[in-house]
Amino acid sequence: MSEKKFTYKDSGVDIKAGEELVNSIKDVVKETHNANVLSNIGGFGALFAADFKKYKEPVLVSSVDGVGTKLIVAFKAGKYDTVGQDLVNHCVNDIAVCGATPLFFLDYFSTGKLEQSIGYNVIKGFSKACKENGVALIGGETAEMPDIYKEGEFDLAGTIVGVVDRENLVTGHKISKGDRLVGFKSTGLHTNGYSLARNVLFSEFDINDRVDLLDGTIGEELLHVHKSYLNLITNLKEIEGVNGFSHVTGGGIEGNTKRILPEGLKLSIDWSCWKRPAIFNLIQKTGNVPEEDMQTTFNLGIGLVAVVSESAIKKVKAAADHLNEELIQIGEVV
Repeated sequence: MSEKKFTYKDSGVDIKAGEELVNSIKDVVKETHNANVLSNIGGFGALFAADFKKYKEPVLVSSVDGVGTKLIVAFKAGKYDTVGQDLVNHCVNDIAVCGATPLFFLDYFSTGKLEQSIGYNVIKGFSKACKENGVALIGGETAEMPDIYKEGEFDLAGTIVGVVDRENLVTGHKISKGDRLVGFKSTGLHTNGYSLARNVLFSEFDINDRVDLLDGTIGEELLHVHKSYLNLITNLKEIEGVNGFSHVTGGGIEGNTKRILPEGLKLSIDWSCWKRPAIFNLIQKTGNVPEEDMQTTFNLGIGLVAVVSESAIKKVKAAADHLNEELIQIGEVV
């Protein structure tokens, strides 16, 4: 039997560091709380007193997701305050397209060795996006797992929960032949396609390289925050004739939008009717990526699609203009 003493800290897990991180983030997390939040950070369970009085038949809508290999770009750039925003906004969009109003968010942050400044910046990003979306950050988990992650690496996951009246669920069941596909711009790659983008771009460029096609560095372009469409969707879903929404994530415009089509209907997309952001052209040119792969991997500059009856187009455009959102007609349902 060995006489050496083994401690948890010697094994790579620093409980005190975890406690210090929790204490450091209490104020930024509390800024997202409202009267419905009953628990303070650090409890065994997060408590949220939901008020469903205004709903006839409330339906809870939830989603869980991660940021994927966009994290590797953050590691290379040493920039950690945006990936938390990416995760919140991605999750919010996923339930907003169902017609739901988000209520609260929980995060999971796992790493090899807990670095206080990195953890703080990531969670500050969660809090920033939660405040912007009117969502309470009510709990989470921080885990140190030195035998799973390399030094400087971490992973993120998040869960969002929202509510919608059953009669107001947006499911796409009203979509019919002749409805228009209306696209709204993305802020870049959002959180999808990074395995292909990284393999292509980092074979030719470094994270801080500047390319004539782009306004900033490779890293800056790849780390643009995933856009939240909550405010836009909230306004558009009140318009009669807005029959469905598609959050364009992995699978591209067609792959995601066809998920909400009733049986027997298809999409006709005019891929040439909008100008793709330069980053997509750079990826395709640098990697000689086939057009089919571009369409099924990336959003190509369209992060949200609304399926709208022809009679509602004018009202949708007016609402979008009021919110300074450009409406792009990208095709129709056939």
